[in-house]
Amino acid sequence: MTSKLTPFAKILIVAAVVGGAFLGVRYFLSNTETGKKMAEKSQTTVNEEKKGNTASDDPDVIKIQVFTFGGYAAGWYYNEGFEPNENSRFFKEYGLKVKFVLIDDFDASRQAFKSDEVQLFGNETSAMVAEMEGLGSYNPNVCFQVDWSRGADALVVKRGINSANDLRGKKIAVTPATPSQTFLLWMLDAANMSMKDIQIVEVPTAIDAATAFKSGQVDAALVWSPDDEDCVRKVPGAKILQSTRQATNIIADVMMSKREWAEKNRDKLAKLYAGWMKGAAELNCNEDNMRKAAKIMAENTGISEADALAGIKTLRLTNHGDNVNFFGKNNNYKGVTGEDIYTKMGSQYEKLGMAKEKRPNWRELTSVNVIGTANLTGTCDIAEAGKVFSPVTEQVKSLPAVASKPISITFPSGQYLIDENAKTLIDLQFKDIAKAFASARIRIEGNTDNVGKRDMNLSLSQKRAESVAKYLETEYGMSRNRFIVIGNGPDKPITGCEQNQDAACKAKNRRTEFKLVAEQ
Repeated sequence: MTSKLTPFAKILIVAAVVGGAFLGVRYFLSNTETGKKMAEKSQTTVNEEKKGNTASDDPDVIKIQVFTFGGYAAGWYYNEGFEPNENSRFFKEYGLKVKFVLIDDFDASRQAFKSDEVQLFGNETSAMVAEMEGLGSYNPNVCFQVDWSRGADALVVKRGINSANDLRGKKIAVTPATPSQTFLLWMLDAANMSMKDIQIVEVPTAIDAATAFKSGQVDAALVWSPDDEDCVRKVPGAKILQSTRQATNIIADVMMSKREWAEKNRDKLAKLYAGWMKGAAELNCNEDNMRKAAKIMAENTGISEADALAGIKTLRLTNHGDNVNFFGKNNNYKGVTGEDIYTKMGSQYEKLGMAKEKRPNWRELTSVNVIGTANLTGTCDIAEAGKVFSPVTEQVKSLPAVASKPISITFPSGQYLIDENAKTLIDLQFKDIAKAFASARIRIEGNTDNVGKRDMNLSLSQKRAESVAKYLETEYGMSRNRFIVIGNGPDKPITGCEQNQDAACKAKNRRTEFKLVAEQ
């Protein structure tokens, strides 16, 4: 005859079983290698979940959208990674928690900004005008500049195309309303051409542009590094006609936020800016630091360290001094500002139907500006100096031009000093090109008709070209060594007017020609 267990006895048995199981598991986790690894992995997972939740839920975390692009290297480097962490110098020095959110999909990046999933996002100054119809109602604010493109964008061409002027009638692959199209517009302007003079083949991305070029679908393409070198390797006779190594002040990347957020968080934004600028200064002055930034980029984006480093090196990571210039805070600066780019390209894209007439002006876009709050005065915080040009040699004189733009500058008979009208023509038609292609030499060629003695015309045309160079030097601070000054006299009449057969032809031959010359 069996006896039934009392309720209390059942409780004791269950307790004994549970206790034994607990002790057994504890012994397993504490005293066996397998158990120790499981316990370590479990704790790591818990810590990561807590870390992730903190970054997502903590209202103090500044979330910054980025692309797989080296322009944000200074921020990653100063933050010691993409996630908020105790080693972050933003945290140690300023008490900031910073998280970088990788969103490579362009539309998704903008949606994240609109829905407040991120507080800052990456943009490019020249192309942002095309976005203002969609972004304008969110009151976007340009917070600071992160880089200038210095080789990241390039124009690759097939054999037989030796200057931008040779692009007339050719098929060119480009991604519309992007920095690639901006670069193309500048090149066409330098060749006295417009979009109407070429055949555009629109592609979704710069990678697609490179594919179209390598497959023979187009004669030229606007591509990104390292696809430019790949195009040259794979297409016989192809070359890089021009890149942002010479066109140094065209493509400028910035960080933007909503104006409301910037106003409410002005102190945080000022600290973020100061740390980011310190990071840029340290990267620009020390390649080991740059390698560290490349390692962080590789670990968080999936690209190789070598590719990350190469990408960073195709940029000028802008420091505090550069930002002071870019935002027009330096009255002595005569180079390209953010307002120059935004205003000029706004007009260009509006003519192409890619930007609305009603859009925020530059002052509205930069209403919350913290550039002046930083006190950064070290050697590595000083703005980038312009390229140092060596004196012109005979070899330099013979370098081929990558773009040529004739401008009719008239002079009174026998005179060579430029008047106010001539200065205005230079300001309107060439000054911006000269400033944007800041690392390219400029050949200024004076030409005359055939009236008068040849020797006199040769001398006169040389003096007239010298007068133009002198104006660009004194008015805009350009290096005298940058200019290749040539006096052709009557020896190079334009096609169709070789005989100076009438007054119209003589007027056309009395011209000054500006040519961009790139030293490889």
